[in-house]
Amino acid sequence: MLGSTERVQAVLDDVATAPIPEAEKALFAFVDKLNDAPGDVRREDVERLKAADWSDEAVYDAVSVCAIFNFYNRWIDGTGVHGLSPDMYAKSAKRMAAGGYLPGPPAPIPPPSSNGEGEPER
Repeated sequence: MLGSTERVQAVLDDVATAPIPEAEKALFAFVDKLNDAPGDVRREDVERLKAADWSDEAVYDAVSVCAIFNFYNRWIDGTGVHGLSPDMYAKSAKRMAAGGYLPGPPAPIPPPSSNGEGEPER
């Protein structure tokens, strides 16, 4: 959805009428239920996802991401940590679209400095 703020807004407004594939609609509906009424999630809800061609692993990942974001939101609310600016969210979205949740490559380690006699400074 990166690059289409209109599509993202359509999903936020009403996932059922958003211009996205039916499989994604099923996944978002499941996550909505998981957020709004987690005690009401049943095997049938998972079976609907599997009927929409989502694998067990994908369902597990969706539940895990939903749970982690719920944790973060409660932690942020409880500690008073402020969210990112819209510009920073956009930059983060581009980074995640390119590389997922993996961290960037490690920074290069500079060579030890030398005192000019071939010995490292101490």
